Amino acid sequence: MYTPLAGKIALVTGAGSGIGRAHCELLAARGAAVIVNDLHEDGAQETVARVRAAGGQALACIADVARSASVAQAFAAAQQQLGAVDILVNNAGIPGGMKPLEDIDEAAIDAMLAVTVKGAMLCTQAVLPGMKQRRGGRIINTASITAYGTHRNVSAYAAAKGAIISLTRAWAREFAEWNILVNAVAPGRVQTPMSAELSANPEYAREVQLRVPLARRAQPAEIASVVAFLASPDADYMTGQVLGPNGGEVM
Repeated sequence: MYTPLAGKIALVTGAGSGIGRAHCELLAARGAAVIVNDLHEDGAQETVARVRAAGGQALACIADVARSASVAQAFAAAQQQLGAVDILVNNAGIPGGMKPLEDIDEAAIDAMLAVTVKGAMLCTQAVLPGMKQRRGGRIINTASITAYGTHRNVSAYAAAKGAIISLTRAWAREFAEWNILVNAVAPGRVQTPMSAELSANPEYAREVQLRVPLARRAQPAEIASVVAFLASPDADYMTGQVLGPNGGEVM
């Protein structure tokens, strides 16, 4: 069995379903003990159960990533139980829908930036002191193909994901002296519960066929494999990079 992450502790945010759950399952299969963060306990516990059923080690961590007190308390408790975080995957996000700018209200803008951008910053702040003390760690951020202007009517979502790319590059330079490597994945179209509404739209299915050279959406496990690579010793000389598993839609 290939276990390059044996002895490592990974914390994945937004891991109660979809891509986050796939990250937890694969990181655990590669040997890491996994802290499963989500706002919703049912989803987090289901992910924990799936990891444990496959022989892995996992612990639920219920926290709202957009609230500093929630993050600090929950992350500290989880690390006390399982161990200090070596790998942080900032995956938590919310759907933005497809609306022209004039139809996006202030509350939606605030929520998008709070969960995606502020959330990544707060979660990174929570684990950074330990990584600096141990002089090593991995931070892997979830961006999106939309940050490159590939979709119409997604400006709030695209802005948040563009900020994630900028944070990735800024942190890679800032944390390099402690051997903390910071990279991002920018997935294309992925079949997840969060995109269920799109799945039911025949026009969207035709768009996938026309715009994605591989003519299909990714499965969550295909994104998780990129994250697992970035978490592994195989990526020891990579930092500040954005990898794009997108089926060729952006080349």
